[in-house]
Amino acid sequence: MSVRGRVATGRIPGKPGIARRHYAPGIATSKKSRALATALAYLALTKPRVIELLLVTAIPAMLLADRGSVHPLVILNTLIGGMMAAAGANTLNCVADADIDKVMKRTARRPLARAAVPTRSALAFGLALTVVSVLWLWWTTNLLSGLLALATVAFYVFVYTLLLKRRTSQNVVWGGAAGCMPVMIGWSAVTGTLAWPALAMFAIVFFWTPPHTWALAMRYKEDYQEAGVPMLPAVATERQVTRQILIYTWLTVSATLALTPATGWLYAAVAVVAGAWFLAMAHQLDAGVRAGEPVKPLRLFLQSNNYLALVFCALAVDSALGLPTLL
Repeated sequence: MSVRGRVATGRIPGKPGIARRHYAPGIATSKKSRALATALAYLALTKPRVIELLLVTAIPAMLLADRGSVHPLVILNTLIGGMMAAAGANTLNCVADADIDKVMKRTARRPLARAAVPTRSALAFGLALTVVSVLWLWWTTNLLSGLLALATVAFYVFVYTLLLKRRTSQNVVWGGAAGCMPVMIGWSAVTGTLAWPALAMFAIVFFWTPPHTWALAMRYKEDYQEAGVPMLPAVATERQVTRQILIYTWLTVSATLALTPATGWLYAAVAVVAGAWFLAMAHQLDAGVRAGEPVKPLRLFLQSNNYLALVFCALAVDSALGLPTLL
């Protein structure tokens, strides 16, 4: 007799006394499902969508660093190392934030919040990714890139997650510096040094992070209040928040224009047009709040992703084509 999901036994025809054993299909299917669920849980710890920022900013930085030349192997090795570093940092962030992730509706489905992965295993996974990323970048590019990756993980985990996030409303302003590091890593992987264009690209992402994050936090401010996280929209009025969003949006656009001397006309044109569009969205959000009208801050959050991607894609194309620089 065979029971689905259990071991079934029987006699082999023509050979009395010799038993045969086989597993019902349910056992194999169940094991595969559990393995897949576990793998997806570990993948979710790394926050793949956040890692997309690495691709959006690191590749253009590498292309600009050696304008007019493309080094596929250097780009590939840097992306592999950078993605592992980002994955390690995000995993360690999940470990540190597991308690508040359980409280917030937006994060309640994260692996540690629903106990899909043991905390100690997640910690070991994050540390392993970090160590391997540093060694990989050191081996395939140079020591500076590896050290910058290590500094990025350390800053994101210890300075932002453990020190700033739960203590100040300006947490994402300074903590967002970790998200700017892919451009520095990319530039150093190609040149072995750092220069002013890398700092300008750093500034673009640095100033872009607050309006991007605060727009999302406006939509989920009750979550942050419930979790006791002093994100600006959770502790300030909407008018104060949109004023800050406007300031940082202007700073972002100014930083994109500051980079133009190292680029060609294509990037400059896109920076101007995209900047006007980004500013228009921020001013529209602010005007709606001042008028007391219902606003949709999530729209600014989503479109800010498109803005950053558009600017850096234009930079990548401009650099790969080797167009004459404006300087």
